[in-house]
Amino acid sequence: MFHSAISPDLTARPRVTVAAIIEQDGRFLLVEEHTADGLRLNQPAGHLEAGESPQQGVVREALEETGRAFVPEGLLGLYLSRTRRGGRQGVEDVSYLRLAFFGTASAAVSDRALNKGIVRTLWMDLDAIRASANRHRSPLVLRCVEDYLRGQRYPLELISSDPGVF
Repeated sequence: MFHSAISPDLTARPRVTVAAIIEQDGRFLLVEEHTADGLRLNQPAGHLEAGESPQQGVVREALEETGRAFVPEGLLGLYLSRTRRGGRQGVEDVSYLRLAFFGTASAAVSDRALNKGIVRTLWMDLDAIRASANRHRSPLVLRCVEDYLRGQRYPLELISSDPGVF
């Protein structure tokens, strides 16, 4: 049974996000971004938008946040998380359904502006990611890296989008 000082809104639906897990030579591409909780680290990630498939969404988000063209090679996993954060109406209980993709990215386009709030991109190895856990936007940052390193992989064909989406 769920016990909390904050009553969950059981009618609220999880927000769908997509994330790009990009590894090169043992290091992972992360973004440092301004959030309501301060400066945080995350994979290139964001909300799935209307009219796009999850694969299109992760390509768009990676480009907007890193200035790099991302090519998804497979699905790392589906992750459901929950957080409480302060908002205009007090404490908000929010759930996220993250579709994490792994793949490769091009070199950064030097003249491309990054999304508002993104301070910089950086490459970090597992030890540095673990050491910076207190700065992660969510526990899923480390979880996705560890799942990737464990060899967890699913084919992109696992996800299909009905033509009506577009």
